[in-house]
Amino acid sequence: MPLPQVERGVSKIIGGDPKGNNFLYTNGKCVVIRNIDNPAIADIYTEHAHQVVVAKYAPSGFYIASGDVSGKLRIWDTTQKEHLLKYEYQPFAGRIKDLAWTEDSKRIAVVGEGREKFGAVFLWDSGSSVGEITGHNKVINSVDIKQTRPYRLATGSDDNCAAFFEGPPFKFKFTLSDHTRFVNCVRFSPDGNRFATASADGQIFVYDGKTGEKVCALGGGKAHDGGIYAVSITSFVQMIRGDKTAKIWDVGANSIVNTFNMGSNVLDQQLGCLWQKDHLLTISLSGYINYLDKNNPNKPLRVIKGHSKSIQCLTVHKNGGKSYIYSGKNDGFSGKGHTNQVSRMAVDEMDQLVTCSMDDTVRYTNLSKRDYSGQDAVKMDVQPKCLAVGPGGYTVVLCIGQIVLMKDKKKCFAIDDLGYEPEAVAIHPTGSTAAVGGADGNVHLYSIQGTSLKSDDKTLEAKGPVTDLAYSHDGAFLAVCDANKVVTVFSVADGYAEHNVFYGHHAKVVCIAWSPDNEHFASGGMDMMVYVWTVSDPETRVKIPGTFLSREP
Repeated sequence: MPLPQVERGVSKIIGGDPKGNNFLYTNGKCVVIRNIDNPAIADIYTEHAHQVVVAKYAPSGFYIASGDVSGKLRIWDTTQKEHLLKYEYQPFAGRIKDLAWTEDSKRIAVVGEGREKFGAVFLWDSGSSVGEITGHNKVINSVDIKQTRPYRLATGSDDNCAAFFEGPPFKFKFTLSDHTRFVNCVRFSPDGNRFATASADGQIFVYDGKTGEKVCALGGGKAHDGGIYAVSITSFVQMIRGDKTAKIWDVGANSIVNTFNMGSNVLDQQLGCLWQKDHLLTISLSGYINYLDKNNPNKPLRVIKGHSKSIQCLTVHKNGGKSYIYSGKNDGFSGKGHTNQVSRMAVDEMDQLVTCSMDDTVRYTNLSKRDYSGQDAVKMDVQPKCLAVGPGGYTVVLCIGQIVLMKDKKKCFAIDDLGYEPEAVAIHPTGSTAAVGGADGNVHLYSIQGTSLKSDDKTLEAKGPVTDLAYSHDGAFLAVCDANKVVTVFSVADGYAEHNVFYGHHAKVVCIAWSPDNEHFASGGMDMMVYVWTVSDPETRVKIPGTFLSREP
């Protein structure tokens, strides 16, 4: 499952399940729902057309409301696997930054970056207005509603103010001008007795939930040296701030109970938090989800790691009877790795993970040591975008307008002025031939001869610009996929004669991989489909829909 999509210096909202079982967050066009006790149990909602910013459960637990950057609010079912849409509204045109439900699950408040207004509050089943959110002259970052009657509503804005409302119908009551910088977060306690405001000025103020009167400033002044991005309040207050710490405050005693030091790297900056039952969760700038330990503030109980951006490549390594999957971000490795996007990876016969990146390097990483080594990073003259490994220590690297042959981690030969743009490469299992797929719609064959690469002056015609290609494990076939939605398989023993052509994808085919039995292969496309094909029979296929759950616009 993807991690939360985060942005430096911007609060990230984690929603909680009223039953205490799940938590949820957003990434791209998706809403991710995870079990809080076992985060491996997860679900995902993918029906938004634009990037989703916030999602929250209704207090009933039966519905979730989620808002996106276009100003669309979707309310959808949580009880069915299909997550059927109940209602869709557009309260304003612009990014929705936060939302809140009343405790009876009948009213919703939405705030953000509207062009004509910054907020709206309405009935969930009709969209009819139940008040106005006014009192701010800049973007509203946060909203919350008191979960006990009489209802109250609070907002926080970029105009350095919070605002207090009574209702329904909700009406502006007064402005809270205690902060000196952006108000990032406002939250009521579950019993409604208090609400807290957190700001980029490093201060947290606590107010009476019914009257809006100020109760105290935590710490008597500045609660933190850095800006505060999120707050969660019970009888205690959990907060996270920009100096890579989280704190728990006792509101009654106005004193710190725990300080959690999350690290020293910029990616350890904390941007979101949730206090649900006994679980204390925070989100780091890295996207990691941290389960805090009140008994050991210096070490989280658990850290959920993974990807918060699209995965560009992966490979499989078999070792000791087990299969390991490596993807473009290798947590658990020590040392400094690539500094930019990893474009391609493969495992060679020496159990080294070979990767190329947009940082213009090719790296060899020992998988037994799991240690990035500076000596094993090879600088390319031009940005690399694809590679393949073969026996004998060979690596063929495709750079922009160039093919580079490497042996034993050293560059030994290069071909420039190709006359076409290389896009994908594969090395025959014998190590004798490199097949290079081009944007010209052809596969160009080269012989690997010692420390040189020689063109065979032979091309194979694909049905469109080549996007990926792969030899079967026994070397009998070469499968080629292209931008025209077709996969073509060539027979190596028959002089690379066309063996079969496979149709089925409805968009560009972008990747291909062979089964160990050499009789089947899988292809993945921009149509979010994976097909498993039988080499001898193009009509026999297994269709796996919805494999890619979200694509960036």
